[in-house]
Amino acid sequence: MIKAELAGRAILVTGASSGIGLASVRLLAGCGARVALNHLPDDPRGPAQVAALRAEGLDVVAAPGDVSSRAEAERMVTTAIETLGRLDHLVNNAGTAHVKEPVDIRDLDAVTDELWDAVLATNLRGTFACSRAAATALKAAKGGITSIASVAGLSQPGSSMAYGASKAGVISLTRNLARSLAPDVRVNAIAPGLVLTPWTAPWPETRKSGSAEAALLKRNCTPEDIAEAVLFFVAGAAMVTGQVLVVDGGRVL
Repeated sequence: MIKAELAGRAILVTGASSGIGLASVRLLAGCGARVALNHLPDDPRGPAQVAALRAEGLDVVAAPGDVSSRAEAERMVTTAIETLGRLDHLVNNAGTAHVKEPVDIRDLDAVTDELWDAVLATNLRGTFACSRAAATALKAAKGGITSIASVAGLSQPGSSMAYGASKAGVISLTRNLARSLAPDVRVNAIAPGLVLTPWTAPWPETRKSGSAEAALLKRNCTPEDIAEAVLFFVAGAAMVTGQVLVVDGGRVL
């Protein structure tokens, strides 16, 4: 695992009670940053993870809030900034597939209004709401935003059409936020391939093994792989903005 010096930096990571978000919090805090860990208010994993990380000596604070609600997302970001005292980087990781197994790309009827609305509310609207709420503080800090997109927003089918559309939206939003917030704030995205997280644990083993076999590096991503890419944008990449970094072991090739 790579390291960097982030002492004095304040970072908010959304959707961080498990998976990519939790791995990012651990890595960033391990590098000396003070990190706000966002989690759903009714998710017991959030407070438990904050307590566990603090017990390890890491400077982590809780930031409960559901980013799918615009008002709640804005309150959460504002409160997190007040708690941290400033904000140097926002990591928009909160997202949902809203399905336990991938939806067949040919089954249009399975993409219900409820699925569509739930996925877009969290993955796309939530990313915008958090970014807008954080913009003033990030401009003051000359900071950055890193959003977790997906190869589903580029060329892969993903868990459903709704999920792919939401992540394509995150990629478009990233580029437009980079234009909007320049020159003060750098805005980039990461597009992971299939990541082995609690989300994908119930997925068919044939799909996971097939994805690994199709990757040039012959394995699926881990949350730590994506966290290292997050650290790249947080700790450096001073002349990189409006870009999408694909982290999939060469799967899209």
